[in-house]
Amino acid sequence: MKCPSCGNIEDKVVDSREATEGDAIRRRRECVSCGRRFTTYERLEESPLMVVKKDGRREPFDRKKILGGLQKACEKRPVSADQLESIVDRLQGGLIQDFEKEVSSKEIGSRAMRILQKLDQVAYVRFASVYRSFRDVNEFLSELTDLLGNKKIPKT
Repeated sequence: MKCPSCGNIEDKVVDSREATEGDAIRRRRECVSCGRRFTTYERLEESPLMVVKKDGRREPFDRKKILGGLQKACEKRPVSADQLESIVDRLQGGLIQDFEKEVSSKEIGSRAMRILQKLDQVAYVRFASVYRSFRDVNEFLSELTDLLGNKKIPKT
């Protein structure tokens, strides 16, 4: 594994453990050259799940895209990187289990929103605003009203 700091390809494994329900192995590594420690994950490579986009295009499932969207939604929120990795692992595992070859991007977004709604409501609204392409403040307010259970929003 290439060291992210100095680029050396020699390292030693310091710690290995099962990550996220046995779907991956988490390894702590230490670069032999500079001594920096970093984490890698090993996952089983399965036949690629294809994502059907809104316009009908198909592209391979990319967990990095989901993780990136979740990171943006959770920016400056009390959600750790480990929690985000766990969410993506659960999402990916569920999709592979429920869909044989193809899944719609709408299904992926809906599942991510359900998880975020329970985890952090601000992150949920942020994610929903991008995922559902809110065009104006009224759509944003409508989502907030639904989230609050149709309670009146106090005026400030």
